[in-house]
Amino acid sequence: MLAEKFAQEIQAILDKYPPDQRRSAVMPLIYLAQRERMYVDRKDMAEIAEILGISATEVASVVGFYSLYYDQPGGRYRIQVCTDLSCALRGADVFLQELCARLGIKPGETTSDGLITVEAVMCLAACDKAPMFQVQSGAGLEYRENQTVEKALELIEQLRADAARARVSGSRGRE
Repeated sequence: MLAEKFAQEIQAILDKYPPDQRRSAVMPLIYLAQRERMYVDRKDMAEIAEILGISATEVASVVGFYSLYYDQPGGRYRIQVCTDLSCALRGADVFLQELCARLGIKPGETTSDGLITVEAVMCLAACDKAPMFQVQSGAGLEYRENQTVEKALELIEQLRADAARARVSGSRGRE
């Protein structure tokens, strides 16, 4: 399915690597596969493995290792709060707990509207600007530093409004 749907993009990715180093394209192919649904299922991993001539286990190990790849569905937007020691000393743990409490979820869960998943991750390379998080969506990554729960909730309301506008304009396009 990926090979049919994204044939040109896959070829463009593979063209960046020597033929004997195709396995190096694993990360861009995973990113391509999860772009629409925000996760990569077993079928996608198997197809990526077949394209690259490696095992599905090798692809799954990359998905499992990196915090930007997912093998399970989640929200349309993933808010990843850095909670390593340096950030925790600047209040990241309290920030994460309070944000989740205000959203009515626990870390790792998705809001009832299915739009927002909040997760704890390690090291986003902004220890001096904690609490901080990155927002991952199909459009890419956005970093938010020196956050408060109120600023994060404002962003979440904006993301919800953007999603609602996209649904409305999408339904108008089908009429």
